[in-house]
Amino acid sequence: MTSMENEKSNLPASVMIFGCGYVGTALAQALMAEGVRVGALTRNAKRASELREMRVSEVIEAELDGHAWKTQLQGCYDSVVNCVSSAGGGLDGYRKSYVDGQARILEWAEGQSIRSLVYTSSTSVYPQDGGEAVDETADTSAAPATGQLLLESERRIAAAAEYLKKWYVLRLAGIYGPGRHYLLDQLLGGAGAIPGRGDYHMNMIHLDDSVAAILAALAGQAPSGVYNICDDAPATKATVLGYLAGRLGQPAPKFDPKAVSSRLQRRGGRMPDRRVLNGKAKAGFEWRLKYPSYREGYAALLP
Repeated sequence: MTSMENEKSNLPASVMIFGCGYVGTALAQALMAEGVRVGALTRNAKRASELREMRVSEVIEAELDGHAWKTQLQGCYDSVVNCVSSAGGGLDGYRKSYVDGQARILEWAEGQSIRSLVYTSSTSVYPQDGGEAVDETADTSAAPATGQLLLESERRIAAAAEYLKKWYVLRLAGIYGPGRHYLLDQLLGGAGAIPGRGDYHMNMIHLDDSVAAILAALAGQAPSGVYNICDDAPATKATVLGYLAGRLGQPAPKFDPKAVSSRLQRRGGRMPDRRVLNGKAKAGFEWRLKYPSYREGYAALLP
């Protein structure tokens, strides 16, 4: 066992988490439980305070796309996780966080000795529709503008392979879990008909399983590359909401295709219908899901 390996597992001894928000905080907790030294960067003052209370070894409050944090960062880290989210709506926020932020990380990493870099991208890079099954080989050339920026960020990592021993792009599906359960909130809100349609497939991943996938990437020996991170059972929105309504003792919800929520507006008025496949990650990382479908995942969240 090398000095860069955690004594309890094959995890690195230290991990720097950039963009330490919803996923990053849960990841920090999981790593620290394994004895891994964790550093974190966040632009959110409240989150920074929470991370310090968790006794994260080094917490930096800064914008990832800036340069100041590189002089503030004192520790050396074996591995890096970039799980930053968009700095506000629109393409400018995407470019600021995903493209420019990635550039700053890679500039810093070139002067370090990094065992592995894990980047949480998104399955939104896939433009496929019509219920098509999608794996990592699917064509992304027709991705929407936001997806194109994510793809640019992914390409920057691949281009830095000469000084990254391992790199992993994890394309996460829609994340849900404690404190983030949009579908459940729609039903509990009692707002009447659900805006939009219910006949498209949803691709989801529970917070715990997304963290487990990142841990598996940090610990594993899988080849560098792109991996889809989603559960085993994409289902239509109507199916998922129908299940939740039944568990809550409510009638199946109705949909209003003419109503467009702000969430739908950001996606051009409709959601694409595709089924994302996770076989590569399950085989390459020996990753096993705690919540293989929305049924198990939401069962733990239902009031």
